[in-house]
Amino acid sequence: MREYKIMITTTFGVESVVKHELRKLNYEIDRAENGRVEITGSAGDLARCNLRLRTAERVYLKLGEFTARDFDELYENIRTLPWADIIPYRGEFPVRGKSSRSELHSVPACQSIIKKAVVDSLQQKHGQGRLPEDGSLYPVFFSILDDRVIVALDSSGTGLHKRGYRQEAGEAPLQETTAAAMVLLSRWDRDRVLMDPFCGSGTILIEAALLARKQAPGLKRSFAGENWFFLPPKTWRQARKKARQASWLEAEPRLIAGYDIDGELLKSARENAGRAGVDDIIHFQERPFREFSTSRKYGYVITNPPYGVRLKSQNVRELYREMGEKLRELNTWSYYILTAEKEFEKYFGKKASKRRKLYNGGIECQFYQYYGPWPPSGDDGSNE
Repeated sequence: MREYKIMITTTFGVESVVKHELRKLNYEIDRAENGRVEITGSAGDLARCNLRLRTAERVYLKLGEFTARDFDELYENIRTLPWADIIPYRGEFPVRGKSSRSELHSVPACQSIIKKAVVDSLQQKHGQGRLPEDGSLYPVFFSILDDRVIVALDSSGTGLHKRGYRQEAGEAPLQETTAAAMVLLSRWDRDRVLMDPFCGSGTILIEAALLARKQAPGLKRSFAGENWFFLPPKTWRQARKKARQASWLEAEPRLIAGYDIDGELLKSARENAGRAGVDDIIHFQERPFREFSTSRKYGYVITNPPYGVRLKSQNVRELYREMGEKLRELNTWSYYILTAEKEFEKYFGKKASKRRKLYNGGIECQFYQYYGPWPPSGDDGSNE
């Protein structure tokens, strides 16, 4: 069985969560740096990571890593890679990438040089003439940092936050991968009540429900690597079958509930949950936050409330004060709040147990984590 270098990229701050996911899937970590984690695996592992990782951004087949301080070095190193073994004559191979702290600082120039090197390598194999590029997609990705170049094929195609279930979202939607990271960081499990009082289009709750049922997040979408000719034909089909077999569709979480003041958003949330296949275990209700209350104990609130880019500053302060007043009364609960508001704790009225920097759609946020007590043995948090 052929082994590949598999590179998984993440948003900054989520690397440790991806590492935890990989270890739960019984992978050993070869390397972990800012924004990426690397493992060694088979073609099946490439497919498995795409289908089952909840917090990763993309999964790449790593082709090479080298130092290049000028365009000649870049061209020669790229051209020596075995492109004809992985891209067929009619394959389409767009080039994208990034560069930081490098002599090769112009991304468009790097794209052009890499494209030329790949074309020249393929033409040497297939003969001279224009390559049609009207076949399957083989997206080429490069990353340059301090003159160190990584070249890879993007097996995901579109980012993994595109699960396929969300066709409706609000003005500032929370990315699915970020929502999944929030749930995993909270250590919530299906035996504890979970509520989101600002659920919007339902992303946090849907990701929690998928986790509760061990349902692979990538089952509703396709991937660029599914059409790569050099991977065994059964690779993706077998990976999907195993992912479905690992699901626990009979699992019934104690309670997953979402509230929002916007009835249209709640309609979208129900439709999104239906497409994800978890609408039967999520309760949505139209309700303003001022009416939020519960008699249950030892539950979780995980939420992404409105913040400065969506509300006027005065309204934000009033909302966060109200959140503090209501949530602090739930003295057995844990609550986890993602916001870009830098003075959230001041308005909320309580310092978080822990803070963590997360990014959502390029916006720097803080994930404020307030730890509640563990329920005593035999206390399920039900109504008294």
